[in-house]
Amino acid sequence: MQGVCFRAEAQAKAKDLHLVGWARNNSDGTLEMHIEGTAPALQKFEQWCQRGPNGARVEEVLAKDEPEDYQKSFTIQM
Repeated sequence: MQGVCFRAEAQAKAKDLHLVGWARNNSDGTLEMHIEGTAPALQKFEQWCQRGPNGARVEEVLAKDEPEDYQKSFTIQM
């Protein structure tokens, strides 16, 4: 997913959907995100993740419920 601005595009999409959380690239080339928000917004975000931004090649999206982290915004971690 790297090289197509996936994290920045995810941040913009999350903002549009009033979601908060974070995104980071892992050393194995995968992208990891923690997203918080309403169920309908999370569902829309997950659907977007299935496609990603132009040029992205999404092989798999794994979603799981986790405790809230009470994020205040959406950040891109290094």
